[in-house]
Amino acid sequence: MSGATTKSGQVDSELACPVSPVVDIVFSRWTTPILWTLNEFGRQRFVELQRNIRTITPKVLTQRLRQMERDGLVVRTYHPEVPPRVEYEISELGRSLAPIFAHLADWSADNLWKVERARREFDEADEPVAVPR
Repeated sequence: MSGATTKSGQVDSELACPVSPVVDIVFSRWTTPILWTLNEFGRQRFVELQRNIRTITPKVLTQRLRQMERDGLVVRTYHPEVPPRVEYEISELGRSLAPIFAHLADWSADNLWKVERARREFDEADEPVAVPR
C-alpha cells in the first residue's frame, strides 16, 4: 500500500498531493489578491485595502482578513484612538509566499497567451478531442 492511500484503499488527496492544503489556504478567490496587495503596498487600513482590490465587498474582505489572521498570514493591529484605527499588514509567514507569487507572475506573463490560444482552438474545433483514460 502506498503512503497516499488509506486502509480502505482510497486515495488520501492530501498525501497524494501535498500542495493541496497550501492551495486551499493561499489560493482562494480573495486570499491571493489581499496578500499581493499587502505585500506590494505595505500596511493598510481596511478602506485602503478595499480600494486597492476594488471588486471585493466589505463583508468578504472582513471574512478573508479574519481567516488570514487565523492562518498567520496577516497581522491586525488595533490602535485605541478616537476614532479607533485598525491596520493590516502581511506577516513574515505571508511574506514568505512572495517568491511563489513572483514565479506565478512570471509564468503568467510567459504562458497565459498559450492558455488563451489553446482555449480558442478547443472552442473552435468541430469535435472536442477525446482525452484518453
